[in-house]
Amino acid sequence: MEPLSAFTEAARREIRGVFADIDETLTSDGRLTADAYGALERLKLAGLICVPITGRPAGWCDHIARMWPVDAVVGENGAFYFRHDPESHVLQKRFLKSAAERADDRHQLDKLCGRILAEVPGAAVASDQPYRDADLTIDFCEDVPSLPAESIDRIVAIFREGGATAKVSSIHVNGWFGNYDKLTMTRIAMDECFGIDLDAEKQHFVFIGDSPNDAPMFGYFPNAVGVANVHDFAGQLDAEPAYVTERRAGEGFAELAEALLAVR
Repeated sequence: MEPLSAFTEAARREIRGVFADIDETLTSDGRLTADAYGALERLKLAGLICVPITGRPAGWCDHIARMWPVDAVVGENGAFYFRHDPESHVLQKRFLKSAAERADDRHQLDKLCGRILAEVPGAAVASDQPYRDADLTIDFCEDVPSLPAESIDRIVAIFREGGATAKVSSIHVNGWFGNYDKLTMTRIAMDECFGIDLDAEKQHFVFIGDSPNDAPMFGYFPNAVGVANVHDFAGQLDAEPAYVTERRAGEGFAELAEALLAVR
């Protein structure tokens, strides 16, 4: 991983859009600061496509798609994208699985939830779970005292033993049935919403994130960026970003935005 200063001016000038994780990438200690939100708005006003790519729930993403300065949002680690059309005032919701499939998955996830809570002391269902449509999210440090690494590993193991996919973020373990991830739905969203083939155009987009569930995006985008707190997960990433900001979390996101806007 190289410092953000190694991201050349010529490469930055070619960037057409920014994909950004939310927790501890746009936010700092769980808060969306004015600096980070303002940086997102400046990128949007400068004509870049802006799409948050998050593990957060459908209920939150409905709000984000409608009210944030973004073009779309991918949520629940790739279960769906939402896009609000400002002209028709219609919120488009595109799920990877049908409602019936999601209902069946929920029944199976509820069984895994009981097992996780019974076997991992201190673990809790995430407080945003009531707003989720496709996954089960276990909190290990957001609203509970931080759990040790071995407890997080056990949560992941239980999900996988039950046949679910499990990904670790900066605050949660997310579990779902299916082989999709953040990258899967990002590619679908860009094709269906903007007619962009990411396989052909990925060098023109930046992804910025901070944790293991961002690894598919880090590995795919040649100009992927980690905020400085990505170093907290050293040795836990299946793929690393090309560049790392000097600053952490939302301040790191603003740092990237400044670098991109400086060449426009």
